[in-house]
Amino acid sequence: MIHFGGDDTTGVSVLLLHGLMGRARTWWPVAQWLKPYGSVHALDARGHGRAPHTGPWTTEQFAEDIAEVLAELGPSVLIGHSMGGLHAWATAAKYPELVRGVVSEDFAPDQRGRTVETWRGYFDSWPVPFESLAHVREFFGTAGDYFTECVEEREDGYHLIANLEDLYEIAAEWGRRDYWSFVDAIRCPLLIVEGEHTAMPEGRQAQVAARVPGAKHLVVPGSAHLPHAEAPQIYRGAVEAFLSGFSGLPG
Repeated sequence: MIHFGGDDTTGVSVLLLHGLMGRARTWWPVAQWLKPYGSVHALDARGHGRAPHTGPWTTEQFAEDIAEVLAELGPSVLIGHSMGGLHAWATAAKYPELVRGVVSEDFAPDQRGRTVETWRGYFDSWPVPFESLAHVREFFGTAGDYFTECVEEREDGYHLIANLEDLYEIAAEWGRRDYWSFVDAIRCPLLIVEGEHTAMPEGRQAQVAARVPGAKHLVVPGSAHLPHAEAPQIYRGAVEAFLSGFSGLPG
């Protein structure tokens, strides 16, 4: 776990949860403007970054990992991107006493029927190893800075830190089951941030907001799967407005 700074004695404790293939340090730009709102931490999910690369790879296990961290931090607002959003829902549902609020960015709770083969073809198309960090930035365009945090240098160039076979196993669960039971159990404040050009099934994120009392739903114009990187000012405004309801309260 990384502590980016901030003080939860004057604000709220925030825990940042990354998406598939990411890591805690991808949140650095967001953490800089979050710090005035309280103490900001980020977690490497198992199989990612410097966390143990061992299963089980179930959503329930990821939620249990987060709950163990929250037992140390205290009740916190969870801000999750993609997979991290799912893990935030699961943690809020299973450990409601530990979660004060959730921001979920571009994940849908029902993707049954999708397979990892689509992702496998995309990942296999990457020019790995990348020759430099500049090569990573060029290849991923607007998401280049994000992906430079997801790779590590080896003798022959830059490789993804996470093991692709582990990632395929994690994502395979998303095509086999739905997560509406987690959504329906959420009782804390919830903000859903959806990219205008999301790859998620149409309408599912709006359904999440409709099923959780008081939840808010924002579609970010011009963005795809990474609104916090592709439209940072809009994302920031929405999250700051959400957090303003927590500032000044005990963390």
